[in-house]
Amino acid sequence: MTSDDPLLAARALVLHDLTSYSFADPRAVSILEDAVAERRWWVQEWPEGAAYVAGQVAQDVQDALLDTIGRWPLCKACDLVEPHELRINPELGPDPQWVCERSGMAVSPLGKL
Repeated sequence: MTSDDPLLAARALVLHDLTSYSFADPRAVSILEDAVAERRWWVQEWPEGAAYVAGQVAQDVQDALLDTIGRWPLCKACDLVEPHELRINPELGPDPQWVCERSGMAVSPLGKL
């Protein structure tokens, strides 16, 4: 693997965001590792989609965390009191961003929370 491996880059971005929200415990990191491994086939089958894999990995981790540990990442950017998540936008596209699921406000690029 080279340093320009899109899956390693995706892993680094998601790990940064997990860490910034104090979610980078062994269980969450294991979920991240599984998501990266499962997406390897996707990049192999659709090399042109490599630019989109970071957002896909983030969504995979988010979905798995919701099923096991809890909501991540919670929105801290808007004034709504009720807990709600940030979501990746676009769902399939380059340059994914975290967006408040309630207000639609762009909060941060993936890897910059």
